[in-house]
Amino acid sequence: MNFKNLGEILSFNAKIRPNKTYIYYEKKKFTYREIDELSNKVAKVFLKFGVTKGDRVCILLENSPEFIITYFGIAKAGGVAVPLNTYLKEEEIQYIIDNAESKVLVTSSKFEDVVKNQKKLCPTLKHIFTYDHSNFESLNMLHLAKAETDSHPNVKITPEDLAVFIYTSGTTGHPKGAMLTHKNLLSNVSACLQVFHIDHTYKVLLALPMFHSYTFTASVLLPTYAGCGIIVLASIMELKKKSFKKILLFQRPNFFLGVPQIYTALARANIPNWFAKFLYPIKIHISGGAPLPEDIINEFYKKYRKPIIEGYGLSEASPVVAVNPLNKQKPYSVGPALPGIEVKIVNDDEEELPIGEVGELIIRGPNVMKGYWKMEDATALTIRNGWLFTGDLAKLDKDGYIYIVDRKKDLIIVKGINVYPREIEEYLYLYEGIDAAAVIGIPDKQSGEVPVAFIKVKEGSRVDLNDLKDYLKKHLANFKIPKHIYIKDDIPMTATGKVLKRKLKEMVLAEMKF
Repeated sequence: MNFKNLGEILSFNAKIRPNKTYIYYEKKKFTYREIDELSNKVAKVFLKFGVTKGDRVCILLENSPEFIITYFGIAKAGGVAVPLNTYLKEEEIQYIIDNAESKVLVTSSKFEDVVKNQKKLCPTLKHIFTYDHSNFESLNMLHLAKAETDSHPNVKITPEDLAVFIYTSGTTGHPKGAMLTHKNLLSNVSACLQVFHIDHTYKVLLALPMFHSYTFTASVLLPTYAGCGIIVLASIMELKKKSFKKILLFQRPNFFLGVPQIYTALARANIPNWFAKFLYPIKIHISGGAPLPEDIINEFYKKYRKPIIEGYGLSEASPVVAVNPLNKQKPYSVGPALPGIEVKIVNDDEEELPIGEVGELIIRGPNVMKGYWKMEDATALTIRNGWLFTGDLAKLDKDGYIYIVDRKKDLIIVKGINVYPREIEEYLYLYEGIDAAAVIGIPDKQSGEVPVAFIKVKEGSRVDLNDLKDYLKKHLANFKIPKHIYIKDDIPMTATGKVLKRKLKEMVLAEMKF
């Protein structure tokens, strides 16, 4: 199928399967035709209020049908969707609205505290729309949309037009807006479909936050492209409720996108063996966002007799780069690159390295972003000669499977020797009683840098630090042993399970007590 823009994938399915249930949300159901018509109405509201082709529209909503309707409405109006992390505070929201020069913000009364002053703070912001009755100055989208016709807006949108800005979490300084075109996203979805082979008979269970590129591409755009149904959970907390078992039993989802923390919880969930073996419906489990510890992979398979398929991506690549095929998975690997994507491993001089050697992973393909919004220098550093430099250290095997070793920025150099935090973290996860682990490097006068570890202990367990160090000494060289191990009640993470190592490092350098 040769789609020109994102709006066409929804409209296509509304024509060929108009009455098929597209979204399941709480006790509501919405067909493809209903969502397509609603998104047409929303697009016309945007056009009426001055959104022109290329204008940015921010979305600050929790997982809901309204999020999907808004996203496709922006696409059909020719605007650029800017999903906002729902955990951000007022100043962080303000920075993104300002930086994106957004004309419009779509939100709900739930976020009143962080948006009520945004029109005063952001000169470009002209309108705030909500889908409910809010107490702050806003326009009611549902009321306005009722007055519009449900025919498709007459806006010409090409594959090269911008579709989305994804603001990266920003390991240093302010987040950067990765500019993705319709072609970027459509090519990525099409490539994913060639690997997963899902069709309109599938039901996708969506639990991760929609504002994240990983979730929206793989759990909304991919199933929409394939004509699937999507079971939308309001938040990840729904997985902890009794209703989760009811969803599995009665709605029968068979495709699920998760992160390591979710699979850890599922592997250790109090689900009867007979249910896990005979009634558990999910066929395909994808994990991304952060490395998946080996013990969780094994625990999960033992319980459900189904593998977890690891993949890899980054926002700048729309975001999926690689994934293990369903029929040939390799332990510790994130799989080969998706069809149409080239990968290489290079050294600091940008020379390609032989198979098995560790270097920086670079990629090239139709999924690579146009660049960072208003950041020409950062774009020039990240995209060179058509290749996207990921900042991840990796190696390739003879079959082209990628093995992520660590973040280049997270690499610890002890007395001139490279130490990869992920290797230490893997052993920490294997130690009984540890629920989460993170390793960072801190400056040291004698060694240049030394590893420091943070661990979270499982509920009801106890970890003796002397025993833990003795255990590590049996498996790791002395220079890899963490100089300090801190036990914390919680380890700061992003919404998709990536440890915020920068925050941990700031804590140590500020000599905070744990």
